[in-house]
Amino acid sequence: MHARDMISTHPDVKGPNGKGGVNDALIRCIEECYACAQTCTSCADACLAESMVEQLRQCIRLNLDCADVCAATGSLATRRTGGNVPVLRLMLEACATACARCAEECAKHASQHEHCRVCADSCRRCEQACRAAIPSLGG
Repeated sequence: MHARDMISTHPDVKGPNGKGGVNDALIRCIEECYACAQTCTSCADACLAESMVEQLRQCIRLNLDCADVCAATGSLATRRTGGNVPVLRLMLEACATACARCAEECAKHASQHEHCRVCADSCRRCEQACRAAIPSLGG
């Protein structure tokens, strides 16, 4: 909700004569990216606190990678001045891939660790939002 409120005030979005406009798919993606970054960071931290931390090494790695990619993608997608669609498209694809890999890994541990189940769900939502935002970029 905050992303929409802020982005809709940007001069290039609200511009004269309706120039620009809010991209609903991209707004959803931004929100899911930031939510996923937080969830993955939290899941990695929770994994580190588990007694079987050695078995969660790959999960922790993918959580941290996914968190970083999601945060960077959210930042790039938030910027409305000018444009860099080719890079944003690649970032959305990379984010969807990172989320898919993290979700797959977390799902392996979901029956034992609730934080991994929550994280896998968040990653899947972010992956879907990134994939839905790609065609909304046009050209």
